[in-house]
Amino acid sequence: MKQGGRREDLVDAAFKEIAQRGFEGLRTRDVAAAAGVNVATLHYYFPTKESLIRGVLEHAMDRFRTTLEPHGSPADQLRNHLRAVRHLMTTEPELGVVMGELALRANRDPAVRELHDEMYATWQKAMRGLLRRAARDGKLRRELDSDGTAALIMGTLMSAASSPMNAGGRGDLAIRQLERLLGISGSIN
Repeated sequence: MKQGGRREDLVDAAFKEIAQRGFEGLRTRDVAAAAGVNVATLHYYFPTKESLIRGVLEHAMDRFRTTLEPHGSPADQLRNHLRAVRHLMTTEPELGVVMGELALRANRDPAVRELHDEMYATWQKAMRGLLRRAARDGKLRRELDSDGTAALIMGTLMSAASSPMNAGGRGDLAIRQLERLLGISGSIN
């Protein structure tokens, strides 16, 4: 097996462990066994538990990054992002569970907090830029605070991810309301 494949298998196994057992249930021996390797092999790829957690967080963020496609106007991109996140949370509910677990752990663990904060800073920057471009294009109110609005969007999406995303559920309703408040709930141009 190629190195990238084994590393990906370990991250996937850790992701599934966190989704099923929570952060407190994450055991490197279980991750190694689920990936079909021994603990020494796991430690070759991930010398510390924090490096494994970073891998899981990067994997989760890669899933979210797929929802930020650079097609269409900034307003279309924002609308597409919200709808793609809603779809992602519906089709991959374990992603919301893992992100929630990592957010909870970040409150008590400085190493996880650092990883978590890095992830959110990157997302915040991308959202802020998208909002500013949409305002410049006249699709959002110019006086809208892009930092505050980005934080609102991110908070809504993360909160929505922590509840079941069935149609008409709280998370689904929250994202739809956010689209209406931003004035981007129409069809995609």
